[in-house]
Amino acid sequence: MKQFFLGSMVTVLVLALGGFIYLSFGFAEMRGDISPSHLESSLMHMAVHASVRRHAPEVPNPISPTEENLISGGKIYLNQCSGCHGTPGKPQKWADPLNPAPPRLAEIGTEYSEAQIFWVAKHGVRRTGMFANGVWEDDQKLWTVAAYIYRIKSLPPLVTEEIDKAAKSGG
Repeated sequence: MKQFFLGSMVTVLVLALGGFIYLSFGFAEMRGDISPSHLESSLMHMAVHASVRRHAPEVPNPISPTEENLISGGKIYLNQCSGCHGTPGKPQKWADPLNPAPPRLAEIGTEYSEAQIFWVAKHGVRRTGMFANGVWEDDQKLWTVAAYIYRIKSLPPLVTEEIDKAAKSGG
């Protein structure tokens, strides 16, 4: 049993030392113009989602999802979010320069709750293009856009029409 424990500790130490050497000598690829490896993408996706679940308090959205509020949230989304996350009804036509690429919310929606969307919008995500909007936006505006993003794949017809009109007119 003592040899098993010692062998396990040596293995962990060797792996940690190897990881340190790999990172500190610059072997890890950091260029932003190539895609990250599948392993890196999987690990970071897991870490970001786990952190958001842990830190975002599950509180109800104080903004009710009325058509008026969803239209307001949709207009905020068009003006401040769609440049990175896509415009509803319009497929992306350019290669995404950000690594990791931002989620295509207009096309696929999100697996986050409204509270988690609000938290990400307010605090941002480190080492991505998602900045902390809470620095200059008030919580009401962030909750309004969170209500819209949460429902982006199942919006009422009137909301969809108004957002399409706003998108065509430029916001």
